[in-house]
Amino acid sequence: MEYAEIEKTRRRLPPAEWFGRMFASFGERLELGTVILLLLVAGSAWGFIELADAVVEGETLAIDRALLLAMRSPADPADPLGPGWLVEMGRDVTALGGVAVLVLVTLAVTVFMVLRRLWHAAGLLLAAVGSGIIVSTLLKNAFERARPDLVPHGSYVATASFPSGHSMMAAVVYLTLGALLARVEPDGRVKVFVLCCAVLLTLLVGISRVYLGVHWPTDVLAGWTVGAGWALLFWLMARALQRRGRIETDTGG
Repeated sequence: MEYAEIEKTRRRLPPAEWFGRMFASFGERLELGTVILLLLVAGSAWGFIELADAVVEGETLAIDRALLLAMRSPADPADPLGPGWLVEMGRDVTALGGVAVLVLVTLAVTVFMVLRRLWHAAGLLLAAVGSGIIVSTLLKNAFERARPDLVPHGSYVATASFPSGHSMMAAVVYLTLGALLARVEPDGRVKVFVLCCAVLLTLLVGISRVYLGVHWPTDVLAGWTVGAGWALLFWLMARALQRRGRIETDTGG
């Protein structure tokens, strides 16, 4: 509705009826899925703020220690639960959230999208990952939480602990990839499969960080929260752009 038409309608109708019509018109344009995504993004931001406040106040230290030690042998906290091959698998899984792997995955999928002529989807993916790296770095520098000192670290670490960069960037990359591929994939079964794989990879990377003793559980939870919120934000952008014809749908042609 153009501004002149809106103003003409506003002058002709009683205020209550005018507001009702405008609200109804807005509701028709706003899909339920968009509303849900907006609420989830807002919930992620609120959840991170609450969690960060609890961490700064030291309210999470007891549960952090208990959960971290629960993944260790009761007889020797330096020894992770399970056989040696499980520890090695933990290192393999945690590498899926490392910078090298995530950059390679992002570049590979970007090239795939370009080859499929999904230009805008490729650009949105690069924007999501690039901005996610910046946000992760800024948050780590802002909180500067020390790494766990209860057990030996099972993986090399050189940055602050909160939030977990591996967990956050795994969520940003894998969930954004899952969301974008789901948006351009016409087959519903493939959509579900892609999203489930993205969620599973994100969860495994975060759990491996605690298992290896390089992060407190709340570091990982914070990383998941911010990363998921970031991915949802770009999913919201993808929906908006696709409705305007700016995000292409891959039909396999």
